Amino acid sequence: MDKRDKIRLQGMTFHGHHGLMEAETKLGQIFKVDLVLVTDLKLAGQTDKMGHSIHYGEVYDLVKSIVEGTPFKLLESLAENLAQEVLQTFNQVEEVLVRVNKPQAPIPGVFDNVAVEITRARH
Repeated sequence: MDKRDKIRLQGMTFHGHHGLMEAETKLGQIFKVDLVLVTDLKLAGQTDKMGHSIHYGEVYDLVKSIVEGTPFKLLESLAENLAQEVLQTFNQVEEVLVRVNKPQAPIPGVFDNVAVEITRARH
């Protein structure tokens, strides 16, 4: 497999109810998720057949269902769950990088974004 082959889904935006504070779990807020899927895309490029690649619409739907679903207290838990579900659902993915962005985190200060980034591999 060529580790340089990647599919990126960037800036997926969802309304979720994750966080430690009651207001976060009650009212919810925006979460932005970026994924990098490491997979061998050579055969897909040669055959032009979807069966040889990863349907990123299906990846989006999976991420949406998790982020908009059961709340997590920690971004780390949300990111871990996303990584594990992607690896379990899409056998072609050898490695996944997950970045969960929380631009409206309840921090008393000026900042652009809070994010957790993890990388998980199949083996």
